[in-house]
Amino acid sequence: MNFKALVCAGVIFASWGNAQTDGQALPPPGFHHLHLNSTDPAAAIDFYTKQFPSTSKSTWGAMPALKTGKVYVLFNKVSTPAPNEPQTAIWHFGWHVVDVRETNARYNRDHVPLLPLYTGDGDNAVYISSDTWPGAGGTLGRTKAQIAEAKANNIKPAGGAGFAYLLAPDGAAVEYQGNMPAERFNHVHMYQDDPFCAQLWYQKHLNAAMPGRGRGPQHTEADCKVERTPDKSWPALDKDGMYRIPGAGVLFDDVSLNWYIRQADSPLVSTRGHMADHFALSVSNLDAWVDKLGKEGVRFLPQQQQMSDGRIRVEGLGRPYKLGDTRAIMIEGPSKEAIELVEVK
Repeated sequence: MNFKALVCAGVIFASWGNAQTDGQALPPPGFHHLHLNSTDPAAAIDFYTKQFPSTSKSTWGAMPALKTGKVYVLFNKVSTPAPNEPQTAIWHFGWHVVDVRETNARYNRDHVPLLPLYTGDGDNAVYISSDTWPGAGGTLGRTKAQIAEAKANNIKPAGGAGFAYLLAPDGAAVEYQGNMPAERFNHVHMYQDDPFCAQLWYQKHLNAAMPGRGRGPQHTEADCKVERTPDKSWPALDKDGMYRIPGAGVLFDDVSLNWYIRQADSPLVSTRGHMADHFALSVSNLDAWVDKLGKEGVRFLPQQQQMSDGRIRVEGLGRPYKLGDTRAIMIEGPSKEAIELVEVK
């Protein structure tokens, strides 16, 4: 049987069920780790520990890891660079920093590659978001019309705190945002095919919490499909701007999953095998979660890992598999993001 057939055989579709009383009573998972595919995990970990002093080199589940507070970034060694395109649901990830300008100055001194934020004004770009016009209409950006309004009204950049990006090993875009009370890993920024439907999916199936600050009206499954607005806005990593509306998100522990609607017309592709392969949530009773998710028709995935010689190792096939000293299960999110549930007693 070929690999594709194995994957198909390992995917479990359970019947949709409405009786979820016990499942809803399960406590929300915590955020456990982000898993990256890297050609040189040791070098990548050294890079992150240097750029973010609160982090440290570690291991977890016999895998090389970056420890950042109670969160891990795990690394799977691959023989060839993992792709970042086509676009998946995982866009980038990032840290809070105490002083974004001091951090930016240090990166400049150390020749860390930084990513420009285009302002929507010709070729102009900045490296900290607060060095261009502030957002408008409740978003972090301005459309062409809003930029023209800012110019007409002589609106100036706010300066001070803001968000910025560096380019990390394996082509990872990493956001650093300040000024915050302490440095910590704080978010995975995502795209979703239907942001409000995705928010409902995470609440229904993973008992996810809502961010403290709302990101738009509440929706139901009847009206969660909302078309993206036609206007892009800036600042943006892409010179031609980005779509920011609609946007939504959820929270696990103090790590937020924030997302915007997908930028391209075609649906997002699976995260598996890409640079950002999946993220993991911690649960105390894996069997109870498998039962809940199975009754709700959530798609289970086999665990797959690319080995250093290029071979793919497949295990689990929809059942809990051994992961280090514990067990885990892999499921698929609403925009084909792979989500691992790790049992942590």
